[in-house]
Amino acid sequence: MPGPGSAAGDWPEPVVVLNEAGSAPTVLICEHASRHLPAEYRGLGLAPADLERHIAWDIGAEAVTRGLSRALDAPAFLGTYSRLLVDLNRPFGVPSSIPERSEATDIPGNRDLPPAEILRRRTRIFEPFHRRVASFLDRRREAGLPTRIVTIHSFTPVFLGERRPWHAGILFDRSEELALQLVGALAKDRQLVIGTNQPYQVDRETDYALPVYGTDRALPAILVEIRHDLIRDEAGVAEWVERLRAALEEVA
Repeated sequence: MPGPGSAAGDWPEPVVVLNEAGSAPTVLICEHASRHLPAEYRGLGLAPADLERHIAWDIGAEAVTRGLSRALDAPAFLGTYSRLLVDLNRPFGVPSSIPERSEATDIPGNRDLPPAEILRRRTRIFEPFHRRVASFLDRRREAGLPTRIVTIHSFTPVFLGERRPWHAGILFDRSEELALQLVGALAKDRQLVIGTNQPYQVDRETDYALPVYGTDRALPAILVEIRHDLIRDEAGVAEWVERLRAALEEVA
């Protein structure tokens, strides 16, 4: 694989696919797995420390997704660019798709973009990622394989000064039954606070995977949000991989 200093490494393929032939009914999607920005963007005008923050990626989500893919024998799709360049879990063209401000931080490199640059991000990153996921789901449907979508995200313990009490949240659009079963399985550990449609609610205007791959295809689909301070290290990742593996297999 080309290194990060090479042209190919600076502009990698927009999706990494793991375990494509996996036997599990679960298909994992992790849109915010990476904080990578090609060098020509000069960090979008942000300080290096800002690119380590949640505004650039979902901390710990990639490692959890990789671990779950192995533990469940599940296919997984990981985004390879920072959500600041283009957010793969937003309908393209909404303000949060290429944000000029994220949380309380301005993104100078996303201001006043020419149409050609907006089109470049769409055709080079957004559309190829989703074509790959959609074609895979098409093939599963044609093969008659059972499929449920589980997207993996993480969230900040504090958002705009407000502390969030949940250890994790399970979000859904139409798949309430699956979501509540998973909440119940996780909440058997009475030390955990598991939110339902927390820390936010799914909305077709601000979410992509659940409405498009779940609702529109009539597939069960849920979004898992884990508080990112719980999955910052290998021990935390391993704990949540095992916890989610057990819960997902219980509700299979």
